[in-house]
Amino acid sequence: MATIRKRRGKWQVRVRRDGVALTKTFTVKQDAQTWARQTEAKAERRELPPDIKKLAQITLADLVTRYRDEVTVRKKGAEMETTVLDAFLRHPICKKRLCDLTTADFARYRDERLKVVKNNTLRRQLNPVQNMFNIARKEWEVPMPSNPVAALNLKNEDDERERRIDDDEWDRLIEAVGAARNPLIEPMMRLGKETGMRRSEMLRIVVKHVSTNRRELHVPPGKNNKARTIVLTQAAVIILAKLMEQAGQDGRLFPISKEAAKCAWRRIRTRAGLDGEDLRFHDLRHEAISRFFEMGLTLPEVASQSGHKDARMLLRYGHAMRSKIKAKLDEQGQT
Repeated sequence: MATIRKRRGKWQVRVRRDGVALTKTFTVKQDAQTWARQTEAKAERRELPPDIKKLAQITLADLVTRYRDEVTVRKKGAEMETTVLDAFLRHPICKKRLCDLTTADFARYRDERLKVVKNNTLRRQLNPVQNMFNIARKEWEVPMPSNPVAALNLKNEDDERERRIDDDEWDRLIEAVGAARNPLIEPMMRLGKETGMRRSEMLRIVVKHVSTNRRELHVPPGKNNKARTIVLTQAAVIILAKLMEQAGQDGRLFPISKEAAKCAWRRIRTRAGLDGEDLRFHDLRHEAISRFFEMGLTLPEVASQSGHKDARMLLRYGHAMRSKIKAKLDEQGQT
């Protein structure tokens, strides 16, 4: 709002909006009123210049730390996002004051990071930073004229994978897992291949989620924030029944940490001689979903098992073995 007052024979106007204060003096009151209306209109359109003094008192690190401690902690993926933001805080860009921070600074940061990570990985890492600036401007009254990350050019690369696990690779993995120190890794691998569940979902399974009689498993809300109930294969029922017998008082079927599971998988992959084969634990999910399609399940049926909301994303997983396609085509050709 604008305030107009007479001082020493002249009219002084003060307009304050979102932490920005502008003052101007006029001889004629009508000119003061006109300027006040015009400036208020600019304020409504967020066209006022930033309060440099206020921005000079805040560093990017201050903003990131507040976002991490006040916003990230309330998210379901808080642990992962906190790790990303902590790593970002160690970069020199976070020492810059907001009054000096520009999109060009983030462009240099982008070019540096792209030497280490892929474009889509960097995009995901910068998503919370971009959201942070939006919240800072709208809710925290930080008078930044624009969001410096929003204008950053990040190409959307296609990271679709067609990676399938063939029988030889699976046999090598199973042989390697026999030497694993943690006995839970093998059933986790087998269950992933049978159900298409994510590793994070398997780590959350407790006894009450499983119904061996109905051959069903309740999967609590996870990545897409929606619970689902999946139908189990006979092999999956056997795996889960054995785990339920071994469950402790907390009922967890896989009482290990995410990092422990990751480390165990890397060691198994190394012992199997598959380090250079671009093989990920997530490829077990890919393999399971592809097999569901090969079994003849419809798109909605596979989606109910995998938890995908977007059919386009689901189809990226559904790669049938080319040898099986050829066999089916040959079979059709003989009839």
